Amino acid sequence: MKTKIIATIGPASTDARVLHRMIEAGLDVCRLNFSHGDYADHLQVIDTIRQYNQTNKTFISLLADLQGPKIRLGDLKDEPFLMQRGDRITITTKELEGTPEKVSIRYDDFAIDVQEGDQLLIDDGKLMLRVIASNGTDEVLLEAVNSGMIAPRKGVNLPDTRISQPSLTEKDLKDLQFILDQNVVNWIALSFVRSADDIKQLRQRILDHPCTNKPRIIAKIEKPQALAVIEDIVNETDGIMIARGDLGVEIPMEQVPMAQKRMIKLCQKKGIPVIVATQMMEAMITSIRPTRAEVSDVANSVLDGADALMLSGETSVGSYPVETVATMQQIINQMEDYEEIYYKHIQPVDKLSVRFTSDSVLYAACDLAQRTLAKAIIVVTHTGYSALRLAAHRPKTKLYVFSSSQYLLGQMNLLWGVQGFYEDGLDEAGKLMERMNAILRAQNLIGKGDYIIHILSTPVWNQGASNTLRLGVVDE
Repeated sequence: MKTKIIATIGPASTDARVLHRMIEAGLDVCRLNFSHGDYADHLQVIDTIRQYNQTNKTFISLLADLQGPKIRLGDLKDEPFLMQRGDRITITTKELEGTPEKVSIRYDDFAIDVQEGDQLLIDDGKLMLRVIASNGTDEVLLEAVNSGMIAPRKGVNLPDTRISQPSLTEKDLKDLQFILDQNVVNWIALSFVRSADDIKQLRQRILDHPCTNKPRIIAKIEKPQALAVIEDIVNETDGIMIARGDLGVEIPMEQVPMAQKRMIKLCQKKGIPVIVATQMMEAMITSIRPTRAEVSDVANSVLDGADALMLSGETSVGSYPVETVATMQQIINQMEDYEEIYYKHIQPVDKLSVRFTSDSVLYAACDLAQRTLAKAIIVVTHTGYSALRLAAHRPKTKLYVFSSSQYLLGQMNLLWGVQGFYEDGLDEAGKLMERMNAILRAQNLIGKGDYIIHILSTPVWNQGASNTLRLGVVDE
């Protein structure tokens, strides 16, 4: 399998036996959603994955998803109530038990940031309200555009409003401290990114923490402000998540498919992973089978070129977490028989770049693999850069990545097509290629007569400078 599967872990999948079965069904990355659960729950998952990797010599990855400035309504005094089109309601930033006349919102600057005519969407857009007036301090009068329910703690989207809240809330900073203290989480997803500066702020906090293993950053794209500066964000982040749930509420829903395609192409060009997320197999929360539309959605995301597809409620609270992963794997397997998804051949053009030599060698390796029908491209990486660039080229040839860092191999497990191997003697140049070949032959991944391509740094300890390309044939 080349396209990876990410599954959100929750009450339905926290049990170690369920998690093991999900991995066997095709799970590559476990998502810890810090919008739900407590630290004890997340620690249980971390310990389960750590033990599984140690026992099975695998590199199942951990992705921690920060909640970000998610805006929600407050509690209600009584039961949820129906608003009819044309009804008016006051929303206040003061904490109170809501009534049909007034409800609270957990967003201190709400009355300051919104303007007359701004839309407010509740519960993924099921109910739309329009701002009539604001007192500029703590209360806003709104009118219902359609009929819908007001229920406690439902999410709120403000597609027309420039939100003043920081990307990292107080809760996020506390959660980030916990995540980094574990020294094992491979990726951190930042919610509601609006600019490249949001990524820079998170990265600085990661660098300032004393942890030895530094997570890479996934920017979640779910705001129109992010789409307006998407190239800046792609240039700053380590990966992108196309969070289609909130994005499809914040922008016209018919624009989401093309936004998805554009972001995938940008990420491939940059050489960073891209995740397609939200409602991929929503029906399997309660059903043993997905809808035909969901099958097509998964298939088309593979065709678009996503590195990974993400499951949310399907595996966190759904009735069939193992079956969902297995079904997604079946769809991926079918689509990976389609030749059009392979060999993107992104040529290096910037001769002044410090990576130009490496980029040229990696490009040539994928071109050579296509011409010779090579069985494997085998690369040694100290930083992950070679694996990232090779994955972006989307070769049909197998990608086998060797590293002396198990943590780095966990990060690389998110990447399209990458299969990792741990080797602690990579700094010993003598017979390095033979040692790697022996490991692959022992697992029947290469065999006598196969063409194989090795990518190395010369000298081997010159980290981050892939400059040697060797085409060979596996002998006795």
